[in-house]
Amino acid sequence: MTVRTALLVAWVGSFSLLAGPVRAQDTVRVGITYQPGVRPGLVVLPAPGLDSIHAIIARDLDFSDRFEVIPLTQPPSGGGTAGAATLNYAFYRALGANLAVELAPATGAFIRMRLYDLAAEKIRGEVTLPLDRSGVGESRMAVHALSDEIVRLVVGQPGAAATRILFLNNDDRRIWRVDSDGAGLAPLTPAGISALSPVWSPDGGRIAYSQLSRDGSKPIVIQTLGSGTRTLLPVRATTQNITPAFSPDGKSLLFAQMSEAGVALYVVNVQDLCCVERLTGGRFAENFSPAYSPDGRRVVFVSTRAGGQQIYSMSADGTDQELLIPFDYGETGNSNAPEWSPDGTTIAFHREVRGAPQVWAFDLAGRRAKQLTSLGRNEDPSWAPDGRHLVFISDRTGRRQLFVLDTETNRSRQLMTPFSARLPAWSRPLVRAQ
Repeated sequence: MTVRTALLVAWVGSFSLLAGPVRAQDTVRVGITYQPGVRPGLVVLPAPGLDSIHAIIARDLDFSDRFEVIPLTQPPSGGGTAGAATLNYAFYRALGANLAVELAPATGAFIRMRLYDLAAEKIRGEVTLPLDRSGVGESRMAVHALSDEIVRLVVGQPGAAATRILFLNNDDRRIWRVDSDGAGLAPLTPAGISALSPVWSPDGGRIAYSQLSRDGSKPIVIQTLGSGTRTLLPVRATTQNITPAFSPDGKSLLFAQMSEAGVALYVVNVQDLCCVERLTGGRFAENFSPAYSPDGRRVVFVSTRAGGQQIYSMSADGTDQELLIPFDYGETGNSNAPEWSPDGTTIAFHREVRGAPQVWAFDLAGRRAKQLTSLGRNEDPSWAPDGRHLVFISDRTGRRQLFVLDTETNRSRQLMTPFSARLPAWSRPLVRAQ
């Protein structure tokens, strides 16, 4: 969908959430012109009786970094926030707003959202869908999905609000999850089981991680989130297996296996739980932290085959291995944790700079690396599905916490947890149009 041409998008069908369906009705008319790098002013109009939904959407739109969200201390005198004919366009334009979002109750349990173009003084998009007005629990994800739809109406691609982030609680060694806005903090793996390297399946219904067993082995576990069912991958007993990564179609999983001869990358068929194949060799070399390209054809990974930790790439079948991001002798140190951006143009990773890890981005077309962080120790970046934001770990506030960085504006925000965090992984959208 282009962003400069008015389109009529039929959005009749349903939103599908892991916890159940959320249906949407009506059509959406798109006609907002969006210029990359320019943040239009936006105001979320007062919504009596919908305070929780209003707060979530206003925060989501702010966190999208696509808009300058203008706080509204008071509405214009005489009201004027219910419909295109009565909206006080001049008042909101005087605040610096280009767009306005109106939320209102509709028939039954439905909520209506209207997006106004304040310059043209008309409605540019309208959606009516069922929403739990409390805005708590799993129902929050459907509200986030509405926020993402507002972003899509303006810029032509959805936001990343209806997503979650996996991470390791460094205190209890369990895998936890948190919503993209910092709410919904909850453990996912069983108590008493130590885990490492969490990763989402593409559909968001499963996670994979490395389990630390008492006999010293580290099997890869695939856990279904709905049922809690845990399945061990068919690898040799007593081996140590780390850094799993799902293929984009969810049928295969890459991982690193440790042995006395080194660390090698393997691939396994997770659909049929069979067919383990070795992809990398090299005696006494370490190969780990693989990540697929969005089309599943290439893989980036870390290898020590030439000395320090450098980032290599290869075909998904293990052929055509080559050095991608060289070790920078003298100025920076080891590189680690590469991850492909959703659009396939950039590799995020962390690299030591004067003894402290910092987040970098490598532009594949220009073959240039750019440092993105500098304050404190910053590591283990993971892309949001919008390809614009990264979550990473930083100790800039005193202990390791989750931070989100907007790679276009360099704005960052903290997702606070009551414990130290490690190894984040950002999901794809967990609510989708059908």
